[in-house]
Amino acid sequence: MRKIDIIPSKSDAHRALICAALSTKPCQVICQAESKDIAATRKCLEAVKDGREEMYCGESGSTLRFLLPVMGALGHKASFYPEGRLPERPLSPLYEELIAHGCRLSPQGSVPFTIEGQLTSGTYHIPGDVSSQYISGLLFALPVLAGDSRIVVKGVLQSKSYVDMTVKVLMDFGIEIIETAEGYLVPGGQAYQGPENYQVEGDWSNGCFWLAAGALLPEGIRVKGLNPHSLQGDKQILEILAQFGAVVNIEEEGITVKKGELNGIRIDARQIPDMVPALAVVAAAATGKTEIVNAERLRIKESDRLKTVAENLKALGADIEELAAGLVIRGSGALSGGQADSYNDHRIAMMAGIASILCTETVTLKGADAVNKSYPGFWADLEALELADKIERV
Repeated sequence: MRKIDIIPSKSDAHRALICAALSTKPCQVICQAESKDIAATRKCLEAVKDGREEMYCGESGSTLRFLLPVMGALGHKASFYPEGRLPERPLSPLYEELIAHGCRLSPQGSVPFTIEGQLTSGTYHIPGDVSSQYISGLLFALPVLAGDSRIVVKGVLQSKSYVDMTVKVLMDFGIEIIETAEGYLVPGGQAYQGPENYQVEGDWSNGCFWLAAGALLPEGIRVKGLNPHSLQGDKQILEILAQFGAVVNIEEEGITVKKGELNGIRIDARQIPDMVPALAVVAAAATGKTEIVNAERLRIKESDRLKTVAENLKALGADIEELAAGLVIRGSGALSGGQADSYNDHRIAMMAGIASILCTETVTLKGADAVNKSYPGFWADLEALELADKIERV
């Protein structure tokens, strides 16, 4: 039985670090491993503490979108230095809402991207189908303002589990958020009161790759350190892998996934977009057609993930079709191997890593170090699991 200990959750770490920095009581955030994204948030918060304006957020969308409203609430002038595709990724309508509530911002796409002025309480209108990070950023910022605020969510809130995580961490730091029929009510004049220690929980988003890899192997993989009761939305992978036909067991020692009789299924990715690269590999291993729908938001990630998933798996021998808002994969149980490119996207690099398990020939991967964004130890862990014999990193 192959076994692996999962790394800390990037999503939980971002949230805990921000809350701890805003806390009136000292709080130590315990995070056993640090990715580039987590380091970006930590360093930006250290800059605020030191009174510096320069914020080097790297390619971390969470860092930028969470901290913009927080800087406005603190009245702290900040100049963010985004890298990679991040300057191109959307900020509207958070951008317009911050301006409407007292902040002055650089034109979108500017590097550096500067915010100054004092954010004010009031009513904020945010669509639910662009980025849940806009709502989380406001939820961090609005409690410290003098007046009460409302966030009105227009349409269906996609990736709601991430907002639920934000509300849960805020509660852990003594902040009250009231969910309403139209969105959220945020009482003003609150003070963050952190616990003495905050333990970051295991990362389901990166755990998805090992759980999916387990579904490709008769002997399976046991993943340790994942909380089955977590609010992280990507824990839904267990249900989806079971629908494929994988054997899933939740035990005290960890969560084990083994290969079963895999068959194609239909996957609605609206609430779980980050899972799509890992699930696409399982679909290639399954018999029959898998449809992935409502995945249009993947086009505004670190890469256009609908395009890069399709392009890479096709290059490795998969029968895959890219649609406007999804993918169709006709599985055959095996892949041939060939050339792959991460396009500097951490999840595409990890997808190529687990796809190599299905390949009869070597996968030559360009841009393998993209994993450093969220999981610097991924390749070492793949080797420790003795699953790296068909991957060549260039």
